[in-house]
Amino acid sequence: MYKIIGADGKEYGPVSAEQLRQWIADGRANAETLAQLVGSAEWKPLGRFPEFDQFFVHPPSAVIPPAHPPAPAALRPRVNGHAVAGFIMGILGCTPFGWICCIPLFSVLGIIYSSNGLSQINRNPTQETGRGFAVAGLVFSIVGLVAPLAISALFSTMGMWGRHPFFWHRHWHF
Repeated sequence: MYKIIGADGKEYGPVSAEQLRQWIADGRANAETLAQLVGSAEWKPLGRFPEFDQFFVHPPSAVIPPAHPPAPAALRPRVNGHAVAGFIMGILGCTPFGWICCIPLFSVLGIIYSSNGLSQINRNPTQETGRGFAVAGLVFSIVGLVAPLAISALFSTMGMWGRHPFFWHRHWHF
């Protein structure tokens, strides 16, 4: 014999298991309806009684794969700041602004920062990235140092080629 608490909050019973099965079939009770076995002090949902289990469809328990938390920031490699600074200085050293304004300053700083960045990346390859920035920074910085010298040498020789060899040397005529 069983007692149940209906949807209206009232207690019904005691009723037999057969009567309770009929109420389940009629839709008057469901798996969440609280029930008590007469003589017991515990109220529990009808779905937890094994004798009524066949009346309720239990969805298969979905197996949820464990979520992999993102790696902590300390474990993720970071881009080396010196490599990025060397790259930026190398680009600035290759521009006409860098040649005119700061002559070799950007290029020299680019070589220093890029070399330092490469050294740090080689020391901690699992924690530091940015090797491409550092190498590109070195290349741009070296070009930024050599290009102005090559261009000025080219212009000075072109100026001499346009004149007769007699005027390559200073001749004072009185």
